[in-house]
Amino acid sequence: MRFRKLKQQKKENKPSKVQILYAKYPDRIKALITDLFMIYMPIMFIITYAVLNGKEEFQDSQLAPLIGTLIYGVIYALFLSKSAQTPGKKAYAIKVVNYHTLENLSFISAFIRFIAFLFSATIIVGLLVPFFRKDNKALHDLICSSIEIKVKEDLTAIS
Repeated sequence: MRFRKLKQQKKENKPSKVQILYAKYPDRIKALITDLFMIYMPIMFIITYAVLNGKEEFQDSQLAPLIGTLIYGVIYALFLSKSAQTPGKKAYAIKVVNYHTLENLSFISAFIRFIAFLFSATIIVGLLVPFFRKDNKALHDLICSSIEIKVKEDLTAIS
């Protein structure tokens, strides 16, 4: 009798596999465009008109776009390391997490992911990789061992 109970408990205590719902690629693109308009464009506006004296100076400068991109990368990495979501990703219920642990990325790995994104966007092939994978991971996700997952939305009523 005792052996049967022990055997039944082993069967009941098996850990269940976690179901991961991968973010769809069109939603990821829409989230990126939203982030560009909400974060990157204000940074570029401030650099162009508050720091420099207009678009002519901005166009002549090689350092201004680089600084704007680095500032955007730092803000992007802060959002991902703090809450795993940028404003655009939050709008489309997407989180960027570590592939193995499903926890938030560290600031360093989120910033490296941003740099890897710039690289993969430059060679275009890196952005086409998700069309050939079941988990929709792009080249920068493969490099940094991250994944974009869909988050279940809370459907609590506001009273």
